[in-house]
Amino acid sequence: MAVKFSNCIWSHDSAKEMSDYYRGVFPDFVLISENPLAVVYEMAGLRFMGLNNGMPQVLFNEKISFVLTVDTQAEIDHFWDYFANEGVPGQCGWIKDKYGVSWQVVPSVLGKLMTNPETAPKAAYAFMQMSKFDIAQLEAAVSQ
Repeated sequence: MAVKFSNCIWSHDSAKEMSDYYRGVFPDFVLISENPLAVVYEMAGLRFMGLNNGMPQVLFNEKISFVLTVDTQAEIDHFWDYFANEGVPGQCGWIKDKYGVSWQVVPSVLGKLMTNPETAPKAAYAFMQMSKFDIAQLEAAVSQ
């Protein structure tokens, strides 16, 4: 069985405007197609369909989030700063962009730290104090 998975994001404003916003932060953004009802695009290797729904009462919430796993502090800063410009920063790498979509901007080293029984408690304590992840602080916390 061949199955393809993609994401659908409703926009009560403009799906095209929303896709243009994401084009501004994802360097690999590719517009696939657009019509008056929908915009199809790819970013970070995943396909998205943005729909114009005209239903402002339907809001995004944290039950669904997109996790961006990145390798460097510069990459964390790139995504975090872009989304924070008009969005709402949260705790532990969570941030809502200007459309209310929840993202988690997470360093790839976190997986290694959290699967090691010796470093996991220190890493967890350190990142629970953070809003935006700071790799240097995380690594310093686990080396103590």
